[in-house]
Amino acid sequence: MKFYRRLAPISALSFDLDDTLYSNRPIMVNAEKQMLSYFSEHFPQTAEQGEQACRRYWRQFRAQALSEQPNLVHDVSALRLHSYSLAIHALGYSIEQSKSLAKIAFAHFLHHRSDFSLPATSKILLEKLATKYPLVAITNGNVNFEKLGLTELFQHIYYPSIDINRKPDSAMFNLACQQLMIQPAQLLHIGDCGKSDVLGALQSGCQVAWLNKYDVGHKISVLPTLELSSLEQLTALL
Repeated sequence: MKFYRRLAPISALSFDLDDTLYSNRPIMVNAEKQMLSYFSEHFPQTAEQGEQACRRYWRQFRAQALSEQPNLVHDVSALRLHSYSLAIHALGYSIEQSKSLAKIAFAHFLHHRSDFSLPATSKILLEKLATKYPLVAITNGNVNFEKLGLTELFQHIYYPSIDINRKPDSAMFNLACQQLMIQPAQLLHIGDCGKSDVLGALQSGCQVAWLNKYDVGHKISVLPTLELSSLEQLTALL
């Protein structure tokens, strides 16, 4: 544990989810693998030239979706859903058929994207912290929070959307503080990304504990309040 700034009194804690409470990379790798199998089965024409060609086909529509609706950059679920719809429509399906089939495909993705168990160490830590502080989650991702079994421990879960910008924008941090009825400086945010979590929390006026563990996401460009090498270090701190 390293301190870079003086820790002020804390009234609540917010947690990032992906690569903070669990390692997200293997989960996403498996989810994308499952989707390639799904696409190969249900849309075999996209896989005639092999797995890499199938992957390229479906990924190319992400850029088109963003070109049509730039605000989708803030909502990974809506972006994926729209890109699936565009890809299916390009195969010759009607717009309505494409939307319907895209919803089914996205449900398949979301199932595998959320098909894992929270590490026991994370669950035990959160249970301890929840007896002392209100807990909220602030994530740019789209994991099914209910499947993590944390709904009883967290007062709120904040996802970005078309109307609420993703981190590092201050929107979700501000909303969390408003609903917790605290000042931003009273919130300690814990996350792994130097941009989304560290920069986002600091420019929102919050304190931040940077989890330097999984080596993913952006590196820090500004110093956090403190640095953690494991979540369990929060026990000694709080």
